[in-house]
Amino acid sequence: MSTQYDVVIIGAGISGALIAKQLGAAGKTVLILEAGLDGQGSYAGYLERFYLAQAKVPESPYTPPIVVADAQGIQNPSNPSTLAVGRPTTLTLGANWQDPSQAYLDQQGPLAFASTYERVGGGTMRHWLGTSLRFVPNDFRVKTTYGVEEDWPISYNDLEPWYGKAEAEIGVAAAVADQDYLGITFGPGYEYPMPPIPGSLVDQAVATGIANLPPVEDIKLDVSNTPAGRNSIPYQNRRQCAGNTNCIPICPIQAKYDPTVTLADALQYPTVSILYQTVANEIIVDANGQVSGINYLQYDDPNGPATRNGSVSATRYVIAAHAIETPRLLLMSTNNGTTPNGVANSSGHVGQHLMDHPIYLSWALAKDPVYGYRGPLATGGIESMRDGAFRSKHAPFRIEIGNEGWNFPIGDPYTTTLDFVLGTNASQLNPGKTPLYGSGLVGALNTALTRQFRLGFLMEQTPDDDCAVTLSPTFKDRLGLPRPRIRYNFSDYTKMGFVVAKRTATQIYGAMDAHEYTLAPDPSLLGKDPTVFSITYDSNDVPVPDGTAGATTAYFRYFGAGHVVGTYRMGTDSTNSVVDSQQRSWDHSNLFLVGSGVFPTVATGNPTLTLAALALWAAQTIVADLG
Repeated sequence: MSTQYDVVIIGAGISGALIAKQLGAAGKTVLILEAGLDGQGSYAGYLERFYLAQAKVPESPYTPPIVVADAQGIQNPSNPSTLAVGRPTTLTLGANWQDPSQAYLDQQGPLAFASTYERVGGGTMRHWLGTSLRFVPNDFRVKTTYGVEEDWPISYNDLEPWYGKAEAEIGVAAAVADQDYLGITFGPGYEYPMPPIPGSLVDQAVATGIANLPPVEDIKLDVSNTPAGRNSIPYQNRRQCAGNTNCIPICPIQAKYDPTVTLADALQYPTVSILYQTVANEIIVDANGQVSGINYLQYDDPNGPATRNGSVSATRYVIAAHAIETPRLLLMSTNNGTTPNGVANSSGHVGQHLMDHPIYLSWALAKDPVYGYRGPLATGGIESMRDGAFRSKHAPFRIEIGNEGWNFPIGDPYTTTLDFVLGTNASQLNPGKTPLYGSGLVGALNTALTRQFRLGFLMEQTPDDDCAVTLSPTFKDRLGLPRPRIRYNFSDYTKMGFVVAKRTATQIYGAMDAHEYTLAPDPSLLGKDPTVFSITYDSNDVPVPDGTAGATTAYFRYFGAGHVVGTYRMGTDSTNSVVDSQQRSWDHSNLFLVGSGVFPTVATGNPTLTLAALALWAAQTIVADLG
């Protein structure tokens, strides 16, 4: 195999796969280095692992296994120090969140970074829901418009044509008429590749219930169909959605897009090749400040050490290794002390401003049956609160309407079923703690489960200096590489968004005549549970010190959205950012850093479509560079 290429790409997720496909179509020689196993032919194995898993969390189908049995047969999270390629899992976000023998991330707090990601060949997006929203125009100019956060160095209009190309590559099902809100525009005559996925009965019930709801924060709430990277009709040789409700973590018929689709297309070009089980461990920079090579380690056994090492060189380099693993690689690349702070880090911003869309979760029983589980996990949402004058005071959010009952909030249908069978009341639906059987059990379950629904408020998080990815000085993986160290917290601006979200949820349930069952965390958990925080505010919704006369203190539990963003941001110059608007490193002109790590803000929409659009834009730039 040649060791000199036009382009070397680190990572076979959606950004890496999209760029490889475009470069292959242009006849460029490309090598992809992928840390995980070959995910191309493993779909049946992933499904079997998911079906057999006791804990069907987002990571359960994928390798390495999330749990292993000890000598007594007790299942515990896999030890990251024994894994060649570790990754965080949902099972390590509780009491063990800082246990290095169970949690891959070296979490320093004060809050837990509550999102996870995959590191299997092309599988970094396999546990996504498929939500493919465009950002709204003010997401790119929030500082100019509202005086908060950061502006992007590009505008919505700059990205608009690339959104269309990304929607075609992914295969997005939606209708322009449903997405024409908050300034979003489309090119003349534009149509999405597929018609929208039909809305659920839950969507219809929420839409009907809030039709006469007065404005919230001067915003009229409306339900919109959610653009989905999921086939509503056959597309790209994939079947149409059959309405399974386990889109997260895996679509059993692959109607939902994942990066292996694009990766398979890329590998059809004879100039594109890939090395699996290959972990980049250093970016080499020459005396002229150009990247001259990538050093890597390879392993045979996922639980074993490195068995080979090597180096590869190219004319251009693309790091597409995720918003945590990319800064990890950059910071590891010290070049024997010539880049002591890591590659591409003259600004000091590599690893800084880690963000997510922390979720406020609420749930209720509708007045009448809404029959969840008929269709995908979510087909509609309330996007009205993604922008407005209130953004100068508190975080905006989008509202996802869940179609899986109370599965997310409390683990139903199992929790409620056990309550009725055993005479317990963990679900709050059996307050008399009466054991049921026979027709009484069937009737109680039918009454409860058919009326359950939930709302998820995905909050914009501010890009703060005290949220960062660095290298753990203590903990390493099986290859001997430092694991990621995480600092994480929320600003008062972000926390106040939760206050408004809670108030909004209650107003929505009231308008629907639904009975809310959302549980707030006990105040005693503050400082003990890493996903619980408090905010004290006055009657004007202004944060104030705890103990202020007349102030209210609210306690919240948050969940991660899996939207890992912002650790090598784009900007206007080398002092305030890591890359320019083309995603090219300010420090090394032949190095491109792509993915959601380039986002200056997390914005208000799920990040996948935007990072895909930016990847296609970067691919065009690289092709032009190479002539």
